[in-house]
Amino acid sequence: MQYWLVKSEPEAYSWARFVKEGRACWDGVRNYQARNNLQQMQPGDLVLFYHSVSEKAIVGMAKVDKAAYPDPTADDAKWVAVDLVPVRDFRDPVTLDQIKKDPRLENISLLRQSRLSVMPLKAEEFDVLLALGN
Repeated sequence: MQYWLVKSEPEAYSWARFVKEGRACWDGVRNYQARNNLQQMQPGDLVLFYHSVSEKAIVGMAKVDKAAYPDPTADDAKWVAVDLVPVRDFRDPVTLDQIKKDPRLENISLLRQSRLSVMPLKAEEFDVLLALGN
């Protein structure tokens, strides 16, 4: 199993909307590194959902339900999407400030590549973030 973090502006696509809809086609990614990460996702992988820009916090956990397939919003077959389903809310959202202050998370991709919208997490990082959120 692999672990991931995806980012979304809550004004564009929020955790609440995701939960209400019950699943999401994670499409529209147009960054090569993020696309490569999407291509590596497999059903059952766990995904942390991060509200970017206004909230800057991890607010829930999802899982990959369908592996990479051609992005229906793209004109070029090189772009892919995956399907995600919500698993659970974080009781306590994990803020970017908390992440920055925790030495166990000093190498997390969220801090190293802040503009990347889909990124891998190490199992240890995932476990720390899950504990902070619940």
